[in-house]
Amino acid sequence: MNQNLSSYRIFYAVANAGNISKAAKELYISQPAISKSIQKLEDSLSCKLFVRSSRGVTLTEEGELLYSYVKTAFETLSQGEQKLHRSIELGIGYLKIGVSSTLCKHLLLPYLKEFIRLHPHISISISCQSTNETLRLLEDGKIDIGLAGRPESIKNIQFDHLKEIEDIFVAARDYLRNLKTRGVDKNHILQSATLMLLDKNNMTRQYIDSYLQEHHIQVQDSIHISDLDLLIEFAKIGVGVACVIRSFVENELKNGALIEIPLKTPIPKREVGFVYKKQLRPAKPLEQFIQFYHNHTI
Repeated sequence: MNQNLSSYRIFYAVANAGNISKAAKELYISQPAISKSIQKLEDSLSCKLFVRSSRGVTLTEEGELLYSYVKTAFETLSQGEQKLHRSIELGIGYLKIGVSSTLCKHLLLPYLKEFIRLHPHISISISCQSTNETLRLLEDGKIDIGLAGRPESIKNIQFDHLKEIEDIFVAARDYLRNLKTRGVDKNHILQSATLMLLDKNNMTRQYIDSYLQEHHIQVQDSIHISDLDLLIEFAKIGVGVACVIRSFVENELKNGALIEIPLKTPIPKREVGFVYKKQLRPAKPLEQFIQFYHNHTI
């Protein structure tokens, strides 16, 4: 396009009005400025667009052809503006959230349920993966916000504390009874049992590995599983001892389906929260979600 949009706006207004004087009033510019703009447009296109008479102007054949496209273009722009205003009024937007499947089920879903009720026109997509992968996606700009354990480095990341979580070891009563029958005392359960842990690329697993190394606990046999809910289910049927988050197995601990393994030194609690990139002004949907979880306790 050799001409700027204002030239076509003037052409469109003159064609609709059929009169340069009337178009000048509508556009709040002088008649000479309009005449000059039309002349410049005609020169650039090497054709006459209007036939001038004492009664006003009418489109030439070339002008009619150009007008049909310009009319479509400006009507499309007008529709776009209307849809944009409507979108702003309704709060329409998109929010991409990264979270592990475990934190999604136990912590994020209760927040989303209420947020969606308050903001039904915001489309939400969930990307489930490990905390480390969530942080990578956030850094690459592929998600807007994540729910994760507190990262070691938060230089370019805002971390909003949500709650503390506590890791514990649990097993079925029958499994512990079998260990006792084999002569395993309560202080050596972790060293003697089949230990069920999350995969090595998981931040929780790395945290537990550090705890085991610090307390010189040598694991003899282990099973690596990608999902914490599966760890809980395997522990309940007596496959081994699982490392889980206390708040996620409260019912099982109460009804005796799982028994907590006593530790000389409890595993230090960890922080979980929402993480997003530090920026001058977040996008509207992200800003609304941040305001929401700051003002709501689920």
